[in-house]
Amino acid sequence: MPFRLFDAPDMEPSRFVGFAGNRINRHSEKRNDDVVAAALANANARILLTGQGQVLVMGDPGSLLFSPQDATALLPAPDKTIYLGMQDDTPILASISGFDFAALPESIRAFDYRSVYTQGLVPPDELGAMAQAVSLLTWHENHKFCGRCGTETVMRDGGYRRTCPNCEAQHFPRTDPVAIMMVVHEDKCLLARGAHFGPGMYSCLAGFIEPGETIENAVRRETFEETNLPVGRVLYHASQPWPFPYSLMIGCHAEALSDEFMLDKAELEDGRWFSRKEVVAMLDRSHPDGLMTPPPGAIAAHLIRSWVQSGV
Repeated sequence: MPFRLFDAPDMEPSRFVGFAGNRINRHSEKRNDDVVAAALANANARILLTGQGQVLVMGDPGSLLFSPQDATALLPAPDKTIYLGMQDDTPILASISGFDFAALPESIRAFDYRSVYTQGLVPPDELGAMAQAVSLLTWHENHKFCGRCGTETVMRDGGYRRTCPNCEAQHFPRTDPVAIMMVVHEDKCLLARGAHFGPGMYSCLAGFIEPGETIENAVRRETFEETNLPVGRVLYHASQPWPFPYSLMIGCHAEALSDEFMLDKAELEDGRWFSRKEVVAMLDRSHPDGLMTPPPGAIAAHLIRSWVQSGV
């Protein structure tokens, strides 16, 4: 039977990872310098507020989206307010708050971004909106000055461009691609841990994709650099927005051509081959040694689980 190009699962694997629930229509063709003001004039608008590496969560169950009236008391910065788009005919914006987070009212709490994600504090669509907002706002904070002449730049197009008033250079938000790979050999997989990992946690290898490099070659290069393992076939599985600070995790399965490896101890604290049975115990948190995989929403956990379920 001939191979069909779109013979693939009806439900894309990327739909099930954390931060992938964003339902905002970004209206990229309609962005202009007036879009933030127009959105704020809409009484139904909602604003997501960040600051100090945290995001504000209102109520229980939690929500990140404040009405303009509620947001005003939390001091959103007009010059740091960006337009995310429309969701269900509602304009969605984001801003950096100048409010003292230590003095928040009882109904509002501040959480670091990872806690909102790992603890499931808000609905999936708001988590996706947070990834979009945090990535953009962080990019603006890190790119205030023109890379060509050093002049302070000005935000345009509702937050999707910065313009230099001196040399007229145009700067656009960036996304850093990261390859994350589930390395397998026969009936076992290679998982490793960095020194900053939580106790007992093992995950997939990962590394930034470099300029002029394909995803597949980045998987091969990073795997070899970190483990001295040669990799043959590489298969894309799923991707995940990762707002730490503005990355896109590109998840792949990689077929190791050997099982003899040597860890780069400057990068990794430990790593070893795991059997499928052992990985199942790690996924459901029943491993006798307390070993575990990353949280369920992480793309690493999806890569690991897909290998376990594949049976090969």
